[in-house]
Amino acid sequence: MGPLFSIITVTWNAADVIAPTLESVQRQTSSDYEMLIIDGASTDGTLDIVKRASISSLRVFSEPDKGLYDAMNKGIARAQGRYLIFLNAGDAFASDTVLARLAMLTSDNPGVIYGQTQLVDADREVVGNRHLTAPKRLTVDSFLRGMVVCHQAFVARRDLVPEYDLNYRLSADYDWCIRVLKKSPLNAYAGRVPIISYLADGMTTRHHRKSLWERYRIMCHHYGTGQATLAHLAFIPRYLRRRLRGSANRQ
Repeated sequence: MGPLFSIITVTWNAADVIAPTLESVQRQTSSDYEMLIIDGASTDGTLDIVKRASISSLRVFSEPDKGLYDAMNKGIARAQGRYLIFLNAGDAFASDTVLARLAMLTSDNPGVIYGQTQLVDADREVVGNRHLTAPKRLTVDSFLRGMVVCHQAFVARRDLVPEYDLNYRLSADYDWCIRVLKKSPLNAYAGRVPIISYLADGMTTRHHRKSLWERYRIMCHHYGTGQATLAHLAFIPRYLRRRLRGSANRQ
C-alpha cells in the first residue's frame, strides 16, 4: 500500500529556489507522503541541494524532458500515492500542518481536495493573497471564472487524473484541472487558511497574454465558444482593476 500523498516537484536549474520547497516538506507534521523530484537534467547544482535534503521518502529522477508538462506526466507515471500534489520548485506549503489538514479531508474519498493560495516574493515574504479566491463549493463550472484554484492547491486523487495535454504549452494545468473535475464525484474544501505559498514569478506570469489565449481555447473546448467568449468579456474589468492597482503600487 502506497503513501497517502505523492508530492511531485519538477525542477530544471532550480538551485536558486528549490531549498524553501524542500524545507517546507521536511517540516510537515504528517509523514504519510512520498516526494518525487522530476528533474530535467539540471546543470546548476539543483541535484546536489536535493540530495542533501533529509527526506526519507524522496525519490529523484533526472533526465531530459520536453518541458514542464512532459515532466509532470513522468511524475504521474511514477507516483504511488493516493493523492497527487504538484508543488513546483520555489513554491511551498504555507504551514507545517498542511498535509495533516489535507489528510483529515480524505475520509470521504473526495476526487479533489483544494484550498487557498498566498503569494510570496523572492525573500519568502507574503505579499498578499492570490487575486482569485477558491470557492467554498467547487464544480466544473467554477473554472469558467478562470483558474479559481491554483494548480499547487488542487490535490487530485491519482485514479482520476489524466496526462497533461502537451498541445498546450502554458495552460495545460487549467485543462487538466477541468478534466479531473469532470470525473470527480466529490470535492473537499480545506478552508480559508492558505495551504500553498506561491512564488510569484512563474512561466505563466511571464507569458501572460499567450497563456490567456490558450485558456480561451481550452474554455471553448470544454464549455463552448459562446460561454467562453462571455466569460472572457467578464474578465476585462478584473484585468483593468489589476492593472490600475499595479500602476498605483509603482508610483
